[in-house]
Amino acid sequence: MTVRRLLALKGTAVYKIEPTASIAWAAKVLSNHGIGALVVTDIEGATVGIISERDIVRVLSARGRAALDTPVDEVMTREVMTCTQNDTVDDIMQRMTKGRLRHLPVVEEGRLIGIVSIRDVVKLRLEEMEQDSTVLRECADSKFRERQDALQQEADLKHVNFPRIF
Repeated sequence: MTVRRLLALKGTAVYKIEPTASIAWAAKVLSNHGIGALVVTDIEGATVGIISERDIVRVLSARGRAALDTPVDEVMTREVMTCTQNDTVDDIMQRMTKGRLRHLPVVEEGRLIGIVSIRDVVKLRLEEMEQDSTVLRECADSKFRERQDALQQEADLKHVNFPRIF
């Protein structure tokens, strides 16, 4: 499955924040939308970073309450790993695991068109595994029923009472 298909299933909404916004505002946006990361964009809409719950916890741990007034651009990750719609879910899952990433913005021709989280990938994988399990179960049940029917037919043939001719 490709990222394009995953986005078609989950949607393409991306929550963004400006680099000058405060950590307090970033935390509020994350909380209000039940998400784990915001893409940081400049005035032209170009991606300049990403800020996650982890980043906020890290700065709060280091600076305490004073961190809440810190601008996002002082805390965000500047080197943003991205993917494209043509990447496979297997590929991005490996990249996310190797890079210890929870979110990958989806970019096409320099334009941000979506974001994929590890939760999205895990949910998709679980659904695929459930579908595979269902297909295997149905196949096994079908083969079992076919074999059972064949054995029944064989048993029925052995118990047929042919009329005596003599």
